[in-house]
Amino acid sequence: MPYPGNKFLIAVDCVILGFDGIQLQLLLVKRGISPEKGAWSLMGGFLTENEDLDAAAIRVLKSLTGLSSVYMDQLRVYGQRDRDSGGRVLSSSFYALIDSSKQRQNLSSEFEASWFALDELPSLIFDHKKMVSDALSKLKERATTKPIGFNLLPKKFTLPQLQSLYEAIFDKQFDKRNFSKRLLSTGALIKQTDKDKSASKKGAYFYKFNPEIISKDFKFL
Repeated sequence: MPYPGNKFLIAVDCVILGFDGIQLQLLLVKRGISPEKGAWSLMGGFLTENEDLDAAAIRVLKSLTGLSSVYMDQLRVYGQRDRDSGGRVLSSSFYALIDSSKQRQNLSSEFEASWFALDELPSLIFDHKKMVSDALSKLKERATTKPIGFNLLPKKFTLPQLQSLYEAIFDKQFDKRNFSKRLLSTGALIKQTDKDKSASKKGAYFYKFNPEIISKDFKFL
């Protein structure tokens, strides 16, 4: 039986999340084509004939940030028939996690990219708001059993910085002592000998993520 003759466009859209040390942020671009030209949008592009979906997402991310070795995971396919006013387009969405405080200088000027706090997002095109909501739900789900939150931090970080990140992800405050005790008990952190003294004379020890637990689940929250 031959394949049906219907043809659809396939796109990839990237929900690029960052953390500036205080709050979670979303990287948006000005859409360069019609319809909705000039409106705020997730970074995306169309799948080429000889390209895998994962490769397309990596290409889109690199064209905007210059980064290729970034935590990225597929969310789902969005296929509502009227989701794109320009035609029949299926979109496979991905979410990526980066340390936004270190990437501002690498952003491509071609796309007029800008970081936005999650509580200050502008109107987004099509169903991109739904994609963002789904990405945040997935982040919360995965952060309870996987160390993916570390992708939003520098290579070395303090426990207060880590707590600020998780409070931003879950939009709640944690008891400082219990938070440190529970996370240290997982073996997820390796304590360093140097300290961050930017906030106090006593300083706070730096930690690094333990790569040996990257494939393990751990109940944290």
